Amino acid sequence: MFGVLWGKSKAEGSMNLLLQHLLDAAAVGECLWDRYLAPTVREKLDASAGGRGRAFFAWLCAIHDVGKATPAFQNKEPGLASVVQAIGLTWRPLSPEAKRWHHSCAGAVIVDRVLSDVGWEPEAVAFVWPMVAGHHGLIPDDSILTSTSLSRDRAQGGSHWLPSQDALMYAVAAVLDVDLAEWAPVRPLSRSTQLAVSGLVIMADWIASGRGFPGVSDISRVSIGLARRRAAEAMDRLRVRGGWSSRPYRRVPDLVLERFGRVSRPSQTAAIGIAERMPGPGLVIIEAPMGEGKTEGALAVTEILAWRFGADGIFLGMPTQATCDPMYTRVRQWSSSIEDGVAVGLLHGKRRFNKEWAALRDLAFGGVDEDGQDEYGCDDIFGSAGTGQRAADAVAAEWFLGPKRGLLMPLTVGTIDQLLHAATRTKHVMLRHAGLAGRVVVLDEVHAYDVYTSQFLFEALRWLAGAGVPTVLLSATLPAGMRADLERAWVQGASGRQQVSVDEPDSAGGYPVIRSVVVVDGRVQVDVAATAPWRPSVDVRVEVLDANPADDTRAVVALLADRLREGGCALVIRNTVRRAQQTYQALAPVFGGDVRLLHARLTAGERADRTERALRALGAPDDDRVERPQRLIVVATQVAEQSFDVDADILVTDLAPIDLLLQRIGRVHRHERPESARPGPLRLPAAVVTGVRTRPGEAPVFPRGSERIYGRYPLLRAAALTVDAAGGAGWSIPADVPDLVDRGYGADECVPDAWRSAVDGARVEWTAATGIRRSRAEPFLLAGPGKLGLANLAGLHDKATGELPDDDAVSAVVRDGPESVEVVVVRRTDEGYLTLAGRRLGVNGEAVSDPDIANEVIEATLRLPGDEGLTAAVKAELRPLAGWATDSWLRHARALVLDADNHATVSGHALTYDHDLGLLWQRPTRGRR
Repeated sequence: MFGVLWGKSKAEGSMNLLLQHLLDAAAVGECLWDRYLAPTVREKLDASAGGRGRAFFAWLCAIHDVGKATPAFQNKEPGLASVVQAIGLTWRPLSPEAKRWHHSCAGAVIVDRVLSDVGWEPEAVAFVWPMVAGHHGLIPDDSILTSTSLSRDRAQGGSHWLPSQDALMYAVAAVLDVDLAEWAPVRPLSRSTQLAVSGLVIMADWIASGRGFPGVSDISRVSIGLARRRAAEAMDRLRVRGGWSSRPYRRVPDLVLERFGRVSRPSQTAAIGIAERMPGPGLVIIEAPMGEGKTEGALAVTEILAWRFGADGIFLGMPTQATCDPMYTRVRQWSSSIEDGVAVGLLHGKRRFNKEWAALRDLAFGGVDEDGQDEYGCDDIFGSAGTGQRAADAVAAEWFLGPKRGLLMPLTVGTIDQLLHAATRTKHVMLRHAGLAGRVVVLDEVHAYDVYTSQFLFEALRWLAGAGVPTVLLSATLPAGMRADLERAWVQGASGRQQVSVDEPDSAGGYPVIRSVVVVDGRVQVDVAATAPWRPSVDVRVEVLDANPADDTRAVVALLADRLREGGCALVIRNTVRRAQQTYQALAPVFGGDVRLLHARLTAGERADRTERALRALGAPDDDRVERPQRLIVVATQVAEQSFDVDADILVTDLAPIDLLLQRIGRVHRHERPESARPGPLRLPAAVVTGVRTRPGEAPVFPRGSERIYGRYPLLRAAALTVDAAGGAGWSIPADVPDLVDRGYGADECVPDAWRSAVDGARVEWTAATGIRRSRAEPFLLAGPGKLGLANLAGLHDKATGELPDDDAVSAVVRDGPESVEVVVVRRTDEGYLTLAGRRLGVNGEAVSDPDIANEVIEATLRLPGDEGLTAAVKAELRPLAGWATDSWLRHARALVLDADNHATVSGHALTYDHDLGLLWQRPTRGRR
């Protein structure tokens, strides 16, 4: 029987017996245990299996495909099927329904039956079968275990199939020295850890299905020894390894000094102390001013928590792609000071534009092409369909760069969307949890997410807590209500209860302040440490520009002409791209080349170059690459609001909610410089607030774009604080930050009496809108707080969210607002296509076969505005150029083809790309398309 049941019909050109594939997967599992799994994951598996975690994990990997020992699967290849039937494993003709019975579900039925028959407790059986049922990415509910039709029974196999199915289970166990009757799990894993292990089983299957595992069709050659040799060679070739080597935690006098070459600041010292005192893996929240050194403090905490609690890497989530790139450099340098030679991954859709990543990738990696499906209609996770290229063919650690695998890299920097994706009920979500299980998770700028996106953040925290993943959150302006919600989500996940409370010690109003929240034996333990900031607070003069907020560009020009009369560097932040473009157009004739524009509607390459130039002009004085000009004006949108390390002499900014306004003010006099380094009129920091106009006895007026983005209610509350500061002594930064955030978001509304009616009406609208946005997120959550405390994964993917194949799709789910899409901008002439810069692409765009030209084309990637009509039109009308079919990235891209005037029209939407201004967009004229 073992000599005829087949597992793969075309394993490097020949049939592979099912038993050999199961042993191959088991052997890969053993290698993953030895070379990849973090100590904390091994400890959990050991605890579950009574000290035999390695064998238990290898067995879980092995049994994933036992469901192929059924007619539904063996029937797929007629030639091989006839051999199976010849030995008596027969079946009647299968209906279309029977043929659709998936081997993952069939395997769950076999596992459930065999383990129940040998005496396993139902609770133990119920945490194993979902891992088998879910190894193709979706975990069904337990209704699959009960026969519902004759077609299903025939697909599973009649009574004469049961001995062979049972024998397969026993044979695998015997090879791994496992006695199923005596070896039920001692303690079920937590539901979160079950999900992570489920992902690791998939990882083992994918590796065992790749290159290096040719078919074995002769039963006499099937052996665990062969499987182990193949697995070891594959792991060597793919260079799949874990993160930092395991070692005991060793205290040093100053960890920040040792890693970063700078003496630790008080808040960093306090954070290190918190991490050293934590009784178990938990949540750390670092609230500290802009420029305080939160990142260095968080990385020091990460190292401590990793050593103390068995993690071997980090996922550092940033709010945007642009903020990931400079952080990637910092994390690589920091990690190499801990242990040299551990690769750091970069996870976002534009990583190929990061020069550091591109250089590393060109040195080490080949390309991956993973599209389509395999010969059985299953996801082509191995890259074997279509072009014939396999993921395992690529060199170095390219395996981790394939679809859905990025978080499996032990050390990664990426957008927070990578983590939020792990909070969605999507296919193969368990791979993301497998990658997170042995890491420390660090999330920056956690104040920056709206109520919709925050629901996914809370859900992610619940699952991280359930898996015991240490998590560090950073913010300079975290509202108390948001902090409480973050802590509540963590405690819910760690305790498995929806109704929880967190009682905090009094921080005495300190700032910076560091908190830890740990659940030990069901009890919540909170530790709080408040310190003084590393440098004294600075008085920032606050002004409100008295101008029509909808048309204040001339007033801004006059203001800057006065303030920059002796030179200096100004940062102007507008709330919309259009306002930024209009401001740039007004400033350029006056200041010439001293004005630069930065926003999100630039091509990816242009935006990266402009960001780098801004950082080199306005960066820290101790950075040798920085050359600060005598005069410069950077006009930007929210891209300059956070994780943008620039130092302006003066800030001009549209009004925003108070926490975001304070983030922007954090760019003024950010770095210490000699007084003589700043022009006389700008030696005292000042923030001039635009986009708001007040009149005595009336509520203020805001631009429509600001209200659309932020809502009228938060703007009214921020305006009240701003007007009050402008009429007084300004703000002391950072000393006033906690109080300002509390007054901007707390229960007490600090607004003038004359505004009361407007504030009341805005609050009602805001509350209603917030409730709607919160409820809109709930259907997409991986489980939600209502399912806390469940013992296993059964039914996890009930009503699953559809596949999220790219960054656009992920953002459409985890980010609120209209969906936006990306295009690749090219030009067309009578002779064919050109790149945006003017290089010839040929009549069909085929010149992208040249890597240099392909990169130039891809650098012209552009995100369009989030408009429902525009997005629908682009999806319906734009396609890749015919000549892009051979490029693994461009063949999925939508080409926006411009004419000689750099103009295109899509269903009435007028799109023009200006090399100075970026994308200019005009909606269709009302009533016309």
